[in-house]
Amino acid sequence: MTLWPLMFSLSVVNMKKTPLALAVCILSTPVMGFAAEKIAADMVITNGTVLTMNPNRDIIENGVIVVKDNKIINVGDKTTADKYKATKTIDANDGIVMPGMINTHTHAAMTVFRSLADDVPDRLNRYIFPLEKRMVSEEMSYLGSLHGSIEMAKGGVTTMVDMYLFEESSAQAVKQIGLRGIMTQNIIRFPTADGKDAKETIARAVSFIEKYKDDELITPGFGPHAPHTVNKEDLETIKTLSDKYDVPVSMHVAETEKEFNRFKEQYGMTPIEYLDSIGLLNKRFIAAHAIFVTDSDIALMKKRDVGVAHNMVANIKSAKGISPALKMHDDGLRIGLGTDGPMSGNTLDIIGQMGYVAKLHKLANKDRSVMPPLKVVEMATIGGARAIHRDDELGSLETGKLADIVIVETQSTNMQPIFNPYSVLVYSANAANVDTVIVNGQVIVENKILKTFDENKAREMMQTFSKKVAEIAATL
Repeated sequence: MTLWPLMFSLSVVNMKKTPLALAVCILSTPVMGFAAEKIAADMVITNGTVLTMNPNRDIIENGVIVVKDNKIINVGDKTTADKYKATKTIDANDGIVMPGMINTHTHAAMTVFRSLADDVPDRLNRYIFPLEKRMVSEEMSYLGSLHGSIEMAKGGVTTMVDMYLFEESSAQAVKQIGLRGIMTQNIIRFPTADGKDAKETIARAVSFIEKYKDDELITPGFGPHAPHTVNKEDLETIKTLSDKYDVPVSMHVAETEKEFNRFKEQYGMTPIEYLDSIGLLNKRFIAAHAIFVTDSDIALMKKRDVGVAHNMVANIKSAKGISPALKMHDDGLRIGLGTDGPMSGNTLDIIGQMGYVAKLHKLANKDRSVMPPLKVVEMATIGGARAIHRDDELGSLETGKLADIVIVETQSTNMQPIFNPYSVLVYSANAANVDTVIVNGQVIVENKILKTFDENKAREMMQTFSKKVAEIAATL
């Protein structure tokens, strides 16, 4: 350290004519080489293996993430922490620190129906629709979404794309738990509990959009059920309104072979081509399932910059098929992972999807080298962010992005040893390994405990409501 500034200051102070105030001022002046003042931050996460999911897919051993307000302001090695003075420090305890996972397609409110009629053929028409007609209400949508949001939060999901009836009630529950939600109001041509026809539920969607359009956590949108369950005129209206309000449209697309064949016979087009003829395929569109799609469909979806939700577990449970998601990923489409509803895939965590995605694409392609763990984790994080066109602010741990962060503990027996963190996440981890969840800079799960709602109260509410469901279900 250079000493002359200090020597000069002392000599000035010793001069008889130097006023006392000036001497004090000089001596209190910072000296070159002294430690710089630390930068204020709200949170510093230390001592973790950071999977940044940035363009280089950098992994930082013993990494540090710094959060201020609701954004990440620095990501670096262990020395990074020395530059900051934070209100809260989280020791990751050698855990895996990763971006919050994104569930690109679900119906959270349907947790109230979980485990009902799991193996009934043609369940949608024979069981789900009749049950919904008699049971769905604002109370049900709120309670089911509250329950589902708790499950997602504790499983490391920080953002969901939801579609259901009374979606405003679902949005209230999602926000209460502290998650991000792209919440799309279900629209279908049949009478439902929240509207006598599609026009009425479109109006409900518009009201919902106008109420929540500037919300920090909730992004409202339209949720037309499927190409064959919504009239063309209503789809055209939805297209016009989504353009007007600049909001997302989520939709079940090409989910069954029957649907695919019907459109080929009736219109001479695939379901994807049909939707494109209406103008719905664009950067606001999120296609759920996309199992029965052709190579030209995939090229068209890429050209139109649509997002795709790959729901592996729900698709194989219903024996519908395996989506060509690997080709979509490798062809550069915006594709993420989804759970579908809890009557379809039963669980709502993305970690539980990842192993199936890897293994079944290997089986389908008869090649164990395809769909390696890195690709699957990409689809769970930055891929999901790309699918919802939020990859400029979500999906990776980078300076300037929103602080949606998950810490997966590695002390449990099933997590050891770790030679490849991606492999451990995909093939070994489960939702119970999620330790800490941060959304928008706020800790909502810590030490595996939800901080935003009393889980016991939520469980009691669900148990009470489930008795009503059982009574109705027994009559179907």
